[in-house]
Amino acid sequence: MTSAALPDVPSATSPDISVATARLRVLLGDRLWQPDDPDFTAATRLWNAAVDTAPALVAHCLDAEEVAGAVRIATACHLPLSVRSGGHDWAGRALRDGGLVLDLTGLRAVRVDPDAATVTVAGGASAADVLAATAAYGLVVPTGVVRDVGMAGLTLAGGYGPLCGRFGLALDNLLGAEVVLANGRRVTADADHDAELYWALRGGGGNLGVVTELRYRAHRLPAVLAGMIMFALAEAPAVLRGYRALLTEAPDELTVMAGFLPGPAGEPVVFVCPFYSGPDLDAGLPWMRRLRGLGTPLVDQVGPLPYADALRMFDGGMADGNHYLLRTRWLPELTDGALDALVAAAREISSPFSALALHHFHGTASRVRPGDTAFALRADHLLAEVIAVWAPTGSPGAHRQWAERTSAALAPHALPGGYPNLLAPEETERVRLAYGANWERLRRAKHRYDPRHVLSAVPTLPPSTHPG
Repeated sequence: MTSAALPDVPSATSPDISVATARLRVLLGDRLWQPDDPDFTAATRLWNAAVDTAPALVAHCLDAEEVAGAVRIATACHLPLSVRSGGHDWAGRALRDGGLVLDLTGLRAVRVDPDAATVTVAGGASAADVLAATAAYGLVVPTGVVRDVGMAGLTLAGGYGPLCGRFGLALDNLLGAEVVLANGRRVTADADHDAELYWALRGGGGNLGVVTELRYRAHRLPAVLAGMIMFALAEAPAVLRGYRALLTEAPDELTVMAGFLPGPAGEPVVFVCPFYSGPDLDAGLPWMRRLRGLGTPLVDQVGPLPYADALRMFDGGMADGNHYLLRTRWLPELTDGALDALVAAAREISSPFSALALHHFHGTASRVRPGDTAFALRADHLLAEVIAVWAPTGSPGAHRQWAERTSAALAPHALPGGYPNLLAPEETERVRLAYGANWERLRRAKHRYDPRHVLSAVPTLPPSTHPG
């Protein structure tokens, strides 16, 4: 499925917003939004209210051909281009100053083939959209923990989540994608069609093209044994030491998050959040008893639930409208030094809204060969998230310092690089290190599919990528 590509034009030409506006108006009618349109404000409002980027236009597309047309117009008129799906990238890369936003929130269809156990997902669908469609069939697609996150953005960079141990990352379940390339051409990428693009999409972020449709492998999973167990901050060292010991024995079916969340009295609480996804949920009960025994639970809410319902425990945990700054580290293990750094950070937390999270990577996800996908880190590890949150009226200084101080304290215990979906835009060296031996191949793919760096706002490749 292709459409005519635009000829190359000099990259030094200034953006021509007036011409782009006229052409996009013909293509989209009243679904082209400018700053004085009410829909523009909603389409450029992101989860992180600290983002103050000011795009010039929003193209609210309803199908892949409209996306392709908008890409061709933006390229011809030299407009910076970005893509908005779930709007949950904390760094605000869904928007570019003076640019055109491709708003994919109108592409949310989900088609389930229960006989083939596959799910086809439009490029603007969220995890909640996907799970709502699959629930009737007792099927799931691996997701992250936040239901509002767009499936495309989650998948293209990795997709850590509660089913990682049994079913792998979200990208490990991606069977293929429909993509609009930076020149406006529409292509299919899967194991049999453009295998190099398929390889690069699985970990390379949204840098290779605009993904308008994704096809996933689905898994039968009627329910999980899951929930939240919380302990007082004073018990954090013992709880995390017990958590560390449990991870060395956990089967594929058991993936356990941990960390610190805001507590009811203004002091953080330490939590463990197990998801047991085995076919016999009773086999997970001894693991739940062991987790409860790590201390004296303040909250103990674990039980059998449909997977989609289990994720609801995270709804509202990170509210829209606050200001956010994230830092991330890959920990090969929870050493004593890393454990101490996390406990110290919880005790010194600068805001009652901030949090620390440890995502458990193991099992099926760790048995993929590093070269099989662009996502390269396949050894067991923990993804540590340092999440600084403050009210819009607050000053960012103390919260930024807390996040940077915590990241620096974890650095001696961490692997090089970090999860590209959570790295700051300026952390280009850590992005390079994240891909390890896959970096040069990914750079070549970027130059092949987007030689003029049209797609340079989204994670994870720096815009200067060139095979050089």
